[in-house]
Amino acid sequence: MVTLLLILSLLLAIFSAFLFWQICEQRKVIAQMMESDDITEPDRDPELILTLRVVDPISVAKRESRSARVLADHLPVMVRKMVYQEVMKELERELDEREIDVQMHIEYR
Repeated sequence: MVTLLLILSLLLAIFSAFLFWQICEQRKVIAQMMESDDITEPDRDPELILTLRVVDPISVAKRESRSARVLADHLPVMVRKMVYQEVMKELERELDEREIDVQMHIEYR
């Protein structure tokens, strides 16, 4: 019985040592990743960015504008861009009314 407990204790000690080694290796990998991404302040909170995507800009344009009904079929890229610009203007107006300071720009992906 004592032999069994001794073997079990040794196995648990070896397993604990293995887990400790894995934790140390994981910390090294995280440190390397932070170094490669130039993250010097790990305690700093990440910057939050709100992304807005108009699900169907063509139908919005057709619904909101008579001229867009004609242009949407022939110049869809231009109509999408105009929809995003108009949405941006409306959001900016609303946020200005509520005195919320924001920076907005259109990002192409």
